Amino acid sequence: MTHADESTTKAHYICQTYVEQKTKRGGQAGLKIDKQFQYSTAAEAQNRAEREARSDDCAGADAYVISEDPDSGEVGSPTFLVRLGTVPDIDDF
Repeated sequence: MTHADESTTKAHYICQTYVEQKTKRGGQAGLKIDKQFQYSTAAEAQNRAEREARSDDCAGADAYVISEDPDSGEVGSPTFLVRLGTVPDIDDF
């Protein structure tokens, strides 16, 4: 077996921000994804989430890592590095 035959996984480090979504007629406000940034390290994603969470227009921010199998395209569940402010329940992912 050569190295080309071996399956490897690729890690994606993501910072994702949220904003409050207003509803019509006095309904309960929800969250929606605002921005997504991809980085090459966990520290970069976490630092960006911390900066974004301090912004006045940001309700919350997550930094997480997901693993992808490039051969099959399958993506695993997120592993959170940091969750700041108002963010969706983990069950919503």
